[in-house]
Amino acid sequence: MRPPAFWHAGPGHPAARALAPLAALYGRRSAARMDRPGAAGPCPILCVGNFTLGGAGKTPTALALAGFLRGLGAAPAFLTRGYGGRLAGPVRVDPHRHGAADTGDEPLLLARHAATIVARDRSAGARLCVAHGADVIVMDDGLQNPALAKDLSLAVVDAGAGVGNGLVFPAGPLRVPLARQWRHVHGLVLIGDGAGGEAVAGEAARRGLPVHRAHLVPGGDWAGRRVLAFAGIGRPEKMFATLREAGADLAGTRAFADHHPYTRAELDALSAEAARLGADLVTTHKDHVRLPPAFAARVAVLPVTLEFRESGPLLAQLAKSLGRP
Repeated sequence: MRPPAFWHAGPGHPAARALAPLAALYGRRSAARMDRPGAAGPCPILCVGNFTLGGAGKTPTALALAGFLRGLGAAPAFLTRGYGGRLAGPVRVDPHRHGAADTGDEPLLLARHAATIVARDRSAGARLCVAHGADVIVMDDGLQNPALAKDLSLAVVDAGAGVGNGLVFPAGPLRVPLARQWRHVHGLVLIGDGAGGEAVAGEAARRGLPVHRAHLVPGGDWAGRRVLAFAGIGRPEKMFATLREAGADLAGTRAFADHHPYTRAELDALSAEAARLGADLVTTHKDHVRLPPAFAARVAVLPVTLEFRESGPLLAQLAKSLGRP
């Protein structure tokens, strides 16, 4: 779904006020579920989640954490629900055998870096992670899921979006009332810059939680390259801004809903527009794995990696969660 504009228009917007009773009911039920005690995992469980619906940068954060964990001598595996995929699991993702329709798009990206298990039953998924050699599990999403007790939970916030109007779905983007979510969080990963993100970082600091500041770094040489950019992610405009900052000549942009399944008509329209503009098509890794192979071969990818301003405090948190000094 595309986030409605009023989610970022302030809590007093008429639509937000009209949906407030439904949001209160949803918030009470989701908070009660989140507060349930989770089962102990077969190894340390590190959760990368976010407060809101939609993308915030969880997958790049999970990939970065896996790299840090390997540097600490651990063997991480990824555990995810596989949003948008048909497989309930638990199943290990095989990029040569599975497609986005099977597992969702994000697991296909994670599987390029470490064993990745899709499982709606998180406890069963954790056991399969260990069976495949993991001694630590990185959960991509799942902050609000109570099935497993987490040894470390990091909330990822896109600083450009913050937490929107601060209201619970459907009146706003929050999955659970924010005050109830904080009690489950051990640290904040703030990606990029923005007043909304700074407000959340201030609240984290007041609660004595570490704030790990990071930014997405694009790969490739985009200077002067004329492109038609398209993306179906949480905030497509963030991808477009990254290309501009990298020096690309954006002939056009097309935004789609997060996890959008592209139709043949949409792909044909993108091809025709790119030809008319004399531009190369470019998209994100997450979108690229959802494209038909023949079409994907004609589309460039904007690779991004997450870099932390200071990695020391985060490494200390990770080592502590592993029971290491």
